[in-house]
Amino acid sequence: MGMNTQELKETCSIVHDKAFDSVKTRGGFLMKKNDDNTIHVHWKGAPEAILAMCSQYYDTTGIVKAIDYDTREKLNHIAQAMAIDGLQCIAFAHKKSCIDLYENRISCQMLEDDCLTFIGLVGVKDPCQPGVGKAVEDCQSAGVNIKMITTEEALIARAIATECGTLKPERSMDSEVVEGAEFQNYTEEERMAKVDKICVMASASSSDMLLLVQCLRKKGHIVALIGTDTVDAAALREADVGISVGLQATDVAKESSDIAILDGDFVSVVKVLKWGRAAFNHIQIFAWFQLTVSITSLVIDFVTAVSASEPPTIKIVASISSGEIPFAALQVLWVKLIIGTLAALALAIGKPSKELMKCQVDGKPLITNIMWRNILAQAIYHIAILLTIQFKGRAIFSVDDKVKDTQMFNTFVLCQVFNKFNARELKKKNIFRRIHRNKLFISIIGVIIILQVVIVEFLKRFAGTKRLNWGQWGASIGIAAMSWPVAWYVNWITIPNKSFCPI
Repeated sequence: MGMNTQELKETCSIVHDKAFDSVKTRGGFLMKKNDDNTIHVHWKGAPEAILAMCSQYYDTTGIVKAIDYDTREKLNHIAQAMAIDGLQCIAFAHKKSCIDLYENRISCQMLEDDCLTFIGLVGVKDPCQPGVGKAVEDCQSAGVNIKMITTEEALIARAIATECGTLKPERSMDSEVVEGAEFQNYTEEERMAKVDKICVMASASSSDMLLLVQCLRKKGHIVALIGTDTVDAAALREADVGISVGLQATDVAKESSDIAILDGDFVSVVKVLKWGRAAFNHIQIFAWFQLTVSITSLVIDFVTAVSASEPPTIKIVASISSGEIPFAALQVLWVKLIIGTLAALALAIGKPSKELMKCQVDGKPLITNIMWRNILAQAIYHIAILLTIQFKGRAIFSVDDKVKDTQMFNTFVLCQVFNKFNARELKKKNIFRRIHRNKLFISIIGVIIILQVVIVEFLKRFAGTKRLNWGQWGASIGIAAMSWPVAWYVNWITIPNKSFCPI
């Protein structure tokens, strides 16, 4: 049966309104019917709060009856059953009065009258958004421990958390679900002992949320908190990463957050997690490549400058201070372009992969022990090869100084090209894995090789180089390609888990 709301508005008027009280969990208003001037008191709220105000109820036929003990228990049981099913249970009560209102001061007194007639219960459910269950599963598989903090009561919170996948149905309610007031009453030792096991905090206030975040951080966890309301501001600032979600988030919540997601969807948080880990991985890859080149260049420049009777004929990274070779600066600019701009495009840009979600980064330094092992291995190999060419290249290749210098320059560049393959898969033994999907990487490698051939073979006048024959090109490529077996071999060397250089 439908209700004509427009007719109801025309025939009735609100005399007094009492806003919903979160402590008493109820709210009400006084309504006057204009035709007979009767006053109707209406209340709505939590079942236990409304039932406590009622002495009668309407049965299924509309007859008013007194509420006895059995009826009250039955209604409470129905409300609990709704909560177990994840329904937000709302109770309604009503009272009719024939008092004619002359002064508004009696309005509040009538609202506080407890002799109400119970109307019924309504179960409201806000279902999980599509994809939330899968998003929670993805976060958990990525090593993210999700805890739900809600103002709902424990039964409803447990049902919602089970539906979303935050809480497994077989878990014990006593250890996994806790109310905010109960958590506040714990001692400091009890909180620290139980905080890791808590999956759901029900009936939680802003202070409960803040206390939970503080306990998690004391335990050494990296805490990311999602909030939307002004009361969440303190907890958002306390968390390592504060995240405001949705357009409904208040300005205070957004200002207190580190990340603002406009989509009001938990699935977007998973996207942020994926791209965050991808950015961290790209920074690691780029840092690995840059450190390898920097160590190699620094050692070669230093050894060459110290041992030479005159300024070295080529400086790979450092500026050339000697004026005897004016065009060698092009070599420096080209190498800087390779290890800077083009390396960033090739190694630091790319979509996140599914494997990255399984690589946890909590507490790990930017440069891990694995990276230091590989950096030093490649740097030592490059230094040994390039210094051999620098000091023994004339005898080994039977060439003059000009060809030897070109050979060293060419070998250095090609070493960086091959080492890019090692860097892109810094935690894998297969450096060619998924390489066909990264078209940008392949294109940049192709551009570098083509331009290197042009600089060596056709720009010798401007670059200070001399043409190399097929054998010399083959030697440069073969020496540079040895970076791959070196990388493969050192990946089998075990290293300690404890970081020896926490950068």
